[in-house]
Amino acid sequence: MFGIPGKQAVTMTPAAVKQIAKLMEKDGHQGLRIGVKKGGCAGMEYTMDYVSDVDPMDEVVEQDGARVMIAPMAQMFLFGTEIDYETSLLESGFKFNNPNVTEACGCGESIKFDMDELKAQAKDGTPPILT
Repeated sequence: MFGIPGKQAVTMTPAAVKQIAKLMEKDGHQGLRIGVKKGGCAGMEYTMDYVSDVDPMDEVVEQDGARVMIAPMAQMFLFGTEIDYETSLLESGFKFNNPNVTEACGCGESIKFDMDELKAQAKDGTPPILT
C-alpha cells in the first residue's frame, strides 16, 4: 500500500531480528503480524500476533531470517517504524520507534497519530513523511 521503492515498510534491529527468529523457530510460526488497534489512554495500541499462514494482503518484511507481516489497515500507521527488542532488569519486550506517532502515554504502550496528516497522505498515495 505505502512504500518507497527499495525501502522496506519497517526495519528491525539485530536484537529484534534475533528474538523474532527465535519465536518463529520455537513453534514453527511463519512470523509475527504487527498492527494497531483502538485502545489505551492515547487512543491506539500496537498489536503482535503469531502467524501460521501469510495473508496475501499483508506487507511482508524479511530480514536475516525474521519475518513480520503488516496488516493492510495498519500499513499507513507503521511505515518507517523501527522494531527493537529491549531487555532490562525489570522487563523485556518489543519497542516500536515510529516516526508517525505524535503522542504516547506514560506507560509507552498507547500511542496517537496525526490522523489528518495520514488521511491526506493516503488520499494522494504518498507515504508518510519521515522526520
